[in-house]
Parts: sequence; C-alpha cells; structure tokens
Amino acid sequence: MSIAEKAFLGSLMKAEYLLKDTVVKPEQLESIRHKELMRRMLELTQAGRNIDLITFTTLPDLEVFGGMSYLSELLAYADVEKFDNMEKLILDLWKEREKRNILKLAAMNDWEITKVISELDKINQLKMEDHTSLTQALSDIFEAPWEDQKELITATTGIQKLDVLTGGFQDGEVTIIAARPSMGKTDVMLHFAKMSGWAGYLPLVFSLEMPERLITSRLIASTGNFNRRKMRDPKRMLNQDQKNSWSDVMGQLSETHMQIFDGSGQSMAEMRAKTRKMMHQFPYKKPILFIDYLTLIHCGQSYGGNSHLQVTEISKSLKTLAKDFNCPVICLAQLNRSVESRADKKPMMSDIRESGSVEQDADVILFLYREAYYNKETQNTSLEIIVSKNRNGPVGLAFVNYNEHTGRIEDQKEGPTIV
Repeated sequence: MSIAEKAFLGSLMKAEYLLKDTVVKPEQLESIRHKELMRRMLELTQAGRNIDLITFTTLPDLEVFGGMSYLSELLAYADVEKFDNMEKLILDLWKEREKRNILKLAAMNDWEITKVISELDKINQLKMEDHTSLTQALSDIFEAPWEDQKELITATTGIQKLDVLTGGFQDGEVTIIAARPSMGKTDVMLHFAKMSGWAGYLPLVFSLEMPERLITSRLIASTGNFNRRKMRDPKRMLNQDQKNSWSDVMGQLSETHMQIFDGSGQSMAEMRAKTRKMMHQFPYKKPILFIDYLTLIHCGQSYGGNSHLQVTEISKSLKTLAKDFNCPVICLAQLNRSVESRADKKPMMSDIRESGSVEQDADVILFLYREAYYNKETQNTSLEIIVSKNRNGPVGLAFVNYNEHTGRIEDQKEGPTIV
C-alpha cells in the first residue's frame, strides 16, 4: 500500500484540522481500506467527534480498518510539515490512474478521439498550485526601482506603432482581431505569426477554415513579395529574380518554427492537447497561439443551437487557455453585416458577432479597416488597425501599408495615434 497514503491518513489523525483543509477526496485514494477509513473520519468529524486513536477504539468494525495495530502504524507515518507534498503526490498518482481508466473505457466503448481528449484534459486542468501570497508577490517586485529589468522576449506584432500601443502580445492575454471578410484578417494574423516566430516564440496556427497548403502559399507570397496568383503555378509564372530568391524565402520561413493545424471543427480540448504536445517537443520556446476563427471552434455542448451561449463558452475557454499556458492567444472573429448598412463603415464593438462575452473576456480587441475596400477610387492603400480595447494600455490607431495582391504588411513612417 502507498506510503504516501499512510502518511496522509496518519497526519489527519495527528492534526485533525487538516481534514477540513485537504483537497483530497476519499475516492482519490488507491487502497479500498484507506478510502473507507477517510470516509469514516469525515463522518466522525461531521458528528462532532474526534478522529484520534481513542475514538477509533470505540468503533464496532475496527477490524475492517486493520485494528489498532494498523491505525498505530498510520500514526507513526504522520508528518504534518510535509502534508502539502503528500497531497500533491496523492493527486498526481490519482490523475495517472484516472488517465489509464479513461483510456480503457475509450477502448472498450469505442469513444471518439475528441471525447478522449476532452476527458483527459479535465484531469490535467485540476491543479493546486495557483496561490501566491501578496507578501511574496511584493517581495518579488520590491527591488524593481533599483534594478535593470530583465530583457524579456515579447511577442512583437512586427508593427512598431502597434507595439507602442500594446507592448506586443502579452503572456496570458487574449487578443481578438475582428473585421469584415476581405479586410485582410488572415494576412494580418500570418504577419503576426511570422514576426513572433522570428522573435523567438513558437507560433501555433490553428486554421479551422483554410487548409495548410493555402496558408503556406500565403506565407511564401507575403515574405517573398510574390503576387499570390503566381503561386498557383510558380514554375511558369515566377520571373527569374523571384525564382532566385525562392530558397531564401524558404529559409526565412523555416526559422519561425511555425506549426500549422488545419483540421476543421477543432475543439478547445484538442487545441490544448496539441499545444501541450508542442511544448514538450520545443521545451525552450514559449508558444503563441493563432486561431482562425472564433465561431468555427467546436463547442463542447450544443446549447440547443443558442449561438450566444456557445460563443460565451468559447470566449471563456480562450482566456483559460491563455492563463493556463501563460502564453498569448490571438483569435480572429467575424463582424456582423450591420457594418455594411452604416454610412461610416468603421467597425465598433457591437459589430462583433455575439459581442458581449467576447468584449468582456478579451484583453485586447483590434479592428481592421481599409478605405480602399469600400472606395475603389481612393489612392489610400493603408490598412487601419484600430485598438478598440486595451486592458493594460491606451487605445488608438496604427496604420500599415497592405498589399492585397501579395498579402505583405509593412510599417508606415508616422507614429501611432493614441486616444
């Protein structure tokens, strides 16, 4: 029988107050005898009785628990000071047993892979280590006014003006990029993904709509400044200079270590599992997640077809994902058609489909707007990035040059407009 469980139960007998504080439940113990003993301890406590050796001697079924000799043995293993470690060890062992049970059940009942991943993920999400005392937090930052700040790798947006406003993509934060179709959402996302990869992050692109082949083609076109139409038949349509630069473009893109997952209808549980796998594969790189796009994420429940409740669940799950992996999450979102019926076509918060929960949960919301899309006569080829919400900084505007034929995005010279 597990020595950790013996020490755990012995400590409960030695320091009864621990029974109220422990997060371990009887069913999470492995030994049947230990499960029953902990259940009996809880019953005694609820009845206002002690859970010491003297009380146990009065139990008519004492032998079921191994008699006095076994209870005395448990008490000898007690170590109240190491109780937290015992709890963690017992929960870790329980998680491993649960995972094995799930895999057995899945094999016996022929579960779908999404259900298996979802069930495994529920277990992985159970954690105890989410606590920091304010005293500890303050002591960690106490010397800050006199110390040089560590050079932190931040996921740059690759757009200087946008970095001024947002400080780049921050760990644990969710950024929503919202626009009407054909505004350049995917090109902007791929620009961000490339730039963060070159800055040392590990870009994970979850493309729920566009296949990997098209994404790769777009990345090559924007990096090499090739017209996207030429990518249909590079041998015939690229000129000699472009062919000469082809291998350089390949080399630059491979340095991003970008990973592309293009399954349609991926669920949050699947994305979590894939992210965890990539973190094991690239242990020295911090992931940054790009999801295209929000309402294509497969929801755990149907909610009777209520899209508002589905978006609310997805929105909250994105925030949990960012916090649990302590990495930036960038998700694209569609705007509803109400934009088109207004004289001023610039997007607003209310234009995000099922906007309430998204507006609340996102840390940063970026809208994209191109005057050239609505006014074919204009000479203005700018793409306007509107920082409409910024939980930890100012809102404002950043203008970039956008070539809709190549997908290339480049800085403009003037500074950002800060509101």
